[in-house]
Amino acid sequence: MGVNKEELFDKVVNLSKRRGFVFQSAEIYGGFRSTYDYGPVGVLLLRNVKEQWWRSMVQFRQDVVGIDAAILSPPSIWEASGHLTNFTDPLVDCRECGSRFRQDKLEDLNSCPTCDSKSSFTEARQFNLMFKTNAGPVIDSAAEVYLRPETAQGMFTNFTNVLNTSRKKPPFGIAQIGKSFRNEITPGNFVFRTREFEQMEMEYFVPPADSDKWFEYWCKERMDWYLNLGMKADSLRLRIHDPDELSHYARATSDIEFSFPWGWDELEGIANRTDFDLNQHAQASGNKLEYNDSGTGERYVPHVIEPAAGATRTAMAFLMDAYEEEEVNGEVRNVLKLDHRLSPYKVAVLPLSKKDELIEPSKEVLDLVQPHWMCDYDQTQAIGRRYRRQDEIGTPYCVTIDFETLEDKAVTVRERDSMNQDRVPINELVEYLSSHLAP
Repeated sequence: MGVNKEELFDKVVNLSKRRGFVFQSAEIYGGFRSTYDYGPVGVLLLRNVKEQWWRSMVQFRQDVVGIDAAILSPPSIWEASGHLTNFTDPLVDCRECGSRFRQDKLEDLNSCPTCDSKSSFTEARQFNLMFKTNAGPVIDSAAEVYLRPETAQGMFTNFTNVLNTSRKKPPFGIAQIGKSFRNEITPGNFVFRTREFEQMEMEYFVPPADSDKWFEYWCKERMDWYLNLGMKADSLRLRIHDPDELSHYARATSDIEFSFPWGWDELEGIANRTDFDLNQHAQASGNKLEYNDSGTGERYVPHVIEPAAGATRTAMAFLMDAYEEEEVNGEVRNVLKLDHRLSPYKVAVLPLSKKDELIEPSKEVLDLVQPHWMCDYDQTQAIGRRYRRQDEIGTPYCVTIDFETLEDKAVTVRERDSMNQDRVPINELVEYLSSHLAP
């Protein structure tokens, strides 16, 4: 059964609340717009997305190291980076209904999408997206600080520190996963565009002459990452930015876009930032940010290739891409066909009955597999309903302990996608699951 694309968004949002992926923040107080809390299942999915990014970008590479920079920053960083003057969106208001919009996101510049009024928009004015706060006990201009709108600048300002302590040389990268904050004019589409979000970014420092080569390399490398984790090829595309779209720092940018229910939208941007950032911070701070090749005596300011992905919107895209509905024995089965590396729980341990004689061996099986994988344990409701629940949250394997287990010391292992079942001796269970759940 295919899922109607127009209905997919509502189905995934409903699933997210019902199964514990995502909750509206401050829901008991009526909710706080554009903020969301990740529930018991959602926090595992998000963690797995970030873990897979870190494995591919840092753990499996010798040329990339990690960092965790501060969220609060002084204005001097954002003056040098250009964010205080360039990090803006064009804001318009409807004179009839008072609704506000990003002008560049309006489909019709002469019609309000809220009230259908014609020619009712005010002149566009630039709205800075930076969140400002105060540090210390005195609230004045001297105590102003900013919440970072991106994680990148902490990697640029620490360029020399990382270069000296890691003993890397270009080409090399600095990677970071962390929260960023943008005062979006029109947040929306569930967790896709929010004012508080999580990014997965890497700054890859290269010799200037090699920047075009590495830009192409990272465009392919990042596209392959999504495909390797099971995202459908026809759900993705690589879109090259036109010259008039480029950010103030970029020589070239390509977006990896996903086919969301509302259309194609960005998952990740790969940008050739040239030497803009290092030069700006060197000039503003008075510190040289360059690489000195002791072997050749060559000095240069590296160019930077930046793959920057949104962790939260990527998790949402994997949810939407994996959601399927199938007819099984005349009933609809909702299933998340997530790659097992992303699945919140890898294994569910399910005693067939709540009778005491099955609970103890079930707990023993849980103790056996839990050190290896994130596991769920569920002993309530009929076994068929429990299977359906695990299907809906994407659990690839269910292990059922039944009354035969007491005699043959074996369990039934059910695979999510095929629903095939194997009888596996308990003393071979970890080996069996390991062969199917490679990291």
